[in-house]
Amino acid sequence: MERTQEITPPPKPAAPVPASAEPVVAPAARNAFEVSNLDVWYGQKHAVQNVTLNIPERTITAIIGPSGCGKSTFLRCLNRMHELVPRSRMTGSILFHGENLYAPQIDPAVIRRRIGMVFQKSNPFPTMSIAENVTVGLRLNGVRNRAFLRDRMEEALRMSALWEEVKDDLGKPGVSLSGGQQQRLCIARAIATRPEVLLMDEPASALDPIATMKVEELIHQLSRDYTIVIVTHNMQQASRVSDKTAFFYLGKLVEFNDTDQLFTRPRERQTEDYISGRFG
Repeated sequence: MERTQEITPPPKPAAPVPASAEPVVAPAARNAFEVSNLDVWYGQKHAVQNVTLNIPERTITAIIGPSGCGKSTFLRCLNRMHELVPRSRMTGSILFHGENLYAPQIDPAVIRRRIGMVFQKSNPFPTMSIAENVTVGLRLNGVRNRAFLRDRMEEALRMSALWEEVKDDLGKPGVSLSGGQQQRLCIARAIATRPEVLLMDEPASALDPIATMKVEELIHQLSRDYTIVIVTHNMQQASRVSDKTAFFYLGKLVEFNDTDQLFTRPRERQTEDYISGRFG
């Protein structure tokens, strides 16, 4: 009787690892600002002391701390607005996308177009209509094409979540709007020139809770297209809207970290004391 030899089939080749299973290394976040050893004085007052931090682009960075701690001064250094205060001076360096903001050949007016600013108190121009308030920056830059101005105005008002509320009243004075609407109008004015960064100095401090919520929602929406740096005295607001938070005290940067970590696991005792309400 013949014996039948069993033939073992060759092993199947290993299935290729799908590309989706391979580890993906996220590209490093690009910094919008790189601040090194920044010191700022107003006369004899040393307002900001030896601050070093990097602000990533397309993020929302909150600056918190008690009144008089240097928050607004630091913010204004990012677009050279502090230079408008008499007897101000600074040392250190600020790079914006790798470019020295304070190089001798840099025109501050150009920097302020690239890095827009929204102030604590809404400040529509009282003699201008809603439409004129939005396009004033473009017209000051020499834009005269009416169709272009109209398109950019509508785009900015839509982005600031104000278009549906004012589209039938564009000829009315900007100051005729409510406080929250005026602040969103000022945001529309800031983004109409398409800056790369929006700086916001206490943008909701004078608003009621409903208007504050609308401004916070707007900040989140705008962060898809802009790097946003916001100064706020409201720690709950900082925790709600920001990706990163910097805590300033007496002109010094005490701590800078991801917002959730800074508020739940601060590294510095001084930060913990401030966010828990022990001072400030």
